[in-house]
Amino acid sequence: MDKLSDQLSKLADRTKKVEDTAAAAGAKNRAQLETTKTSLKASLDAVGTKTDDAKARAQGRLSDVHDSVEKHFAERRAANAEHKAERDLKRAERRADDAEQDAADAIALVLYVLDQAEYAVVDAVLARADADDLAAQSGTSG
Repeated sequence: MDKLSDQLSKLADRTKKVEDTAAAAGAKNRAQLETTKTSLKASLDAVGTKTDDAKARAQGRLSDVHDSVEKHFAERRAANAEHKAERDLKRAERRADDAEQDAADAIALVLYVLDQAEYAVVDAVLARADADDLAAQSGTSG
């Protein structure tokens, strides 16, 4: 498992990439968007089984995902509060490992959702460009 700081750096890098894609969409740089879309599709396909759990959660309705994630972390916070007074090193290590894994899972989910969001932005801009092209063709030939 990567360190949380490494995962957060990856998250920051991915967020910057989504910002760059949105900027290309704003500039209507069709060639760059087509390239990005192809790259994102390959990346999403490659993720496959590694993020099956994240995919399953992300495919539900947003409120269901939010409720599920919120419930999970609320339970973890409650369990941590309940065990805060314990001084047993092995138990504390297990709780720390569990908390780190929870954070890593949340980051993996965010990265997957960012990929999906970026893909949706690119797809929407390309669909709008196609519609605009068709409208322009209709206007000139009609």
